[in-house]
Amino acid sequence: MGNAVAQQPQPKVNIKLIVGIMLAGAFVAILNQTLLVTALPHIMSDLNIDATAAQWLTTIFMLVNGIMIPVTAYLIDKFNTRALFITSIGLFALGTLIAAISPNFGILLVGRVVQAAGAGIIMPLMQTVFLVIFPKESRGAAMGMIGLVISFAPAIGPTLSGWIVDTFSWRDLFYIILPIALIDLVIAIFALKNVGQLRDPKLDIPSVILSTLGFGGLLYGFSTASKGWADPVVIVTIAVGVVSLILFVTRQFKLKQPLLEFRVFQNRLFTISMIITVIVFTAMIGASTLLPLYIQNARHLTAMQSGLIVLPGAILMGIMSPITGRIFDKFGAKRIGIIGLLMLTIGTIPFSFLTDQTPVPFIVIMFALRMFGLSMVMMPVTTAGLNQLPVHLLSHASAMNNTLRQVGGSIGTAVLITIFTNASISATSSGQGADMSLIHGTNMAFLVASALSVLALIMMFFLKEPPRVDVQKKEQSAESSGKHAKPASQS
Repeated sequence: MGNAVAQQPQPKVNIKLIVGIMLAGAFVAILNQTLLVTALPHIMSDLNIDATAAQWLTTIFMLVNGIMIPVTAYLIDKFNTRALFITSIGLFALGTLIAAISPNFGILLVGRVVQAAGAGIIMPLMQTVFLVIFPKESRGAAMGMIGLVISFAPAIGPTLSGWIVDTFSWRDLFYIILPIALIDLVIAIFALKNVGQLRDPKLDIPSVILSTLGFGGLLYGFSTASKGWADPVVIVTIAVGVVSLILFVTRQFKLKQPLLEFRVFQNRLFTISMIITVIVFTAMIGASTLLPLYIQNARHLTAMQSGLIVLPGAILMGIMSPITGRIFDKFGAKRIGIIGLLMLTIGTIPFSFLTDQTPVPFIVIMFALRMFGLSMVMMPVTTAGLNQLPVHLLSHASAMNNTLRQVGGSIGTAVLITIFTNASISATSSGQGADMSLIHGTNMAFLVASALSVLALIMMFFLKEPPRVDVQKKEQSAESSGKHAKPASQS
């Protein structure tokens, strides 16, 4: 791909329109991940299914989504932007329609699978496109808009879902999303233009199989670890995932055109940034899982109240993400990241000392402080890592970033929930009441989350960004020397 494409927007491309179309698609896709959480009891009653079956509606979405993401690097290099986005948002809309009109659980599950197949493509595609159409000096602001979607959409999901299912029907969750997806699809068909260039990679089928078994096994194993780590299903699926992943990574280094390019980790800054991103994402998802358990089960507030408690923090993070992106463009990731992780740590530690009398306003403020800190870390650090790579590796780096975030978030949440469960059981066996046992479990889990925040803060000091001018010159030199494959036409 020519340097002109990498350093400045292509002519006759409406940047704002591309951004709007892709952000809308990503928003409904990510919102959909958490929308069913509080609706599951209503679905169980309506379709006459048990909790184990109902949980598959969220598990299958995460699994298919996680399996699709590693393949997106190949898809982005193989198919043009317009065709790929129209296909992905089209699949998502089709799955949403199937779910909305589903007469039984089986059809509803099919709808979720089709939804996830489309949603898994949208996020890495959007990230890659943004990195191509925006020059380095404004990528922070662009990625900040992605941060807005990542933080805000999942946070409002449970609150919105709780209100809708209490007032209307669980099917209306899908009917609300469907028009947005369809409008986005129609606009994309008529207005979306291709950006970037194709490289005609070859699809290695064994890599696809190993990737599916590897990431799918890990995601499923850790997502079902609440059964207990000694459960045969958990042990087998995690073992299959680990072995398959080892074989997958080994194979990628032997291929001339790997499905997922692990050589991106040869860049030290990218590697450190990805580790910090996974830790921070775990801190966000883990807290969003633990806090409702404390609020609803130990403090006996409603799901709607639980959603409202975390909503101000989500809104604050959404507002701050584009702002911190612009700050990153001026000062880089290290300074803003250190401040953000300090705020994250300060906001997390108090949750290690919760009681049955902890004021709700205090919880709201501390959670908002955490989310403010997260907004200063997640996308700036991610962008800093991606900025170090040449354009021909961006699709692989974006897929790697999203894959690690999914897998890392799943593993981290499973570990925190296990700590919560074991500590609660231990407290119960020592004679504490049910509520106090749950609170003790929450405190122990947040203590580990605090330690993770401190670890990320320490790692931030090892994030050494080269001067921005030097990075741009290095990329220009790499592109002009023709290190990457000759692109095919994006017609």
